[in-house]
Amino acid sequence: MTERGPVRAVDGVNFVLKKSESLGIVGESACGKSTLGSALMRSMQAPGKVVGGSVMLSGQDVAKLSDREFTEKVRWKKIAMVFQGAMNALDPVYTVSSQLKEVLREHGYRGDYGSKVAESLKQVGLDPSVGARYPHELSGGMKQRVVIAMALLLEPELLIADEPTTALDVLVQAQIISLLKKLHEEKNLTVILITHDLALVSQIAQKIGIMYAGQLVEFGSAEEVYRDPKHPYTQALISAVPRLHSTEKNIRFIPGSPPSLLDPPKGCRFYARCPHAMDVCKSDPPEFPTNTGYVRCFLYDPTLKKTAD
Repeated sequence: MTERGPVRAVDGVNFVLKKSESLGIVGESACGKSTLGSALMRSMQAPGKVVGGSVMLSGQDVAKLSDREFTEKVRWKKIAMVFQGAMNALDPVYTVSSQLKEVLREHGYRGDYGSKVAESLKQVGLDPSVGARYPHELSGGMKQRVVIAMALLLEPELLIADEPTTALDVLVQAQIISLLKKLHEEKNLTVILITHDLALVSQIAQKIGIMYAGQLVEFGSAEEVYRDPKHPYTQALISAVPRLHSTEKNIRFIPGSPPSLLDPPKGCRFYARCPHAMDVCKSDPPEFPTNTGYVRCFLYDPTLKKTAD
């Protein structure tokens, strides 16, 4: 809720992710990516709230749990999240070790705190001595590794990483993505990576979800989405990525601006910017199946194709 009315930041998002798979959620700024992650983690700040839908985890709809039940049974134990901006997630007046131990204490961990903290730091490539240091004594990459270590302390099934490479230089970005990929493979960790960078997500994601104006407009395997993008927005995003060996000299871009989610347009939300827009697009497109997922676009409506034929 805002002063101008309610904003449906995420609306009609639907996907299935199997255990130990990795998913990349990609889209431009303010499309609802981070809100989706916060909704899954039940960490939305008031007055934001989830008003409908379900989140099925291991056969249980965790969206129906009370806040207390979710905290006791799910948060950090089954679902953990790496939030944007590592420095904002760390308290500057406490050492790294004390902050990691606080997570263990709050969630009833019964083992040895010191050993668990040292083990967690090692698995993200940090020396246990880092635990005695304060956040301001660490580089940006080291702080991000600490936040990842904190998220993995209680060995969750699902890790949500929201823009984990923001404000990091290119080399450190590569190190963080490599670390997430290593953890995903070695620990059979299910990972959701939220980013606006298509090239970055290609290094880790097995599945891709393309988000636009609060909706997933395309979902499928990474190979299909990259090699054969269906939705015009996905096609435009991929076309806008510069290619080293291309003879194309002009930078491609998507004309226009995303719609306001205070008053989203009826029908396809990409309608005003789409080069293939039709009258039928003024009504809401359903999910049309693809080889590995679905696409929200009437270009793939088999009944319209038959009519055209």
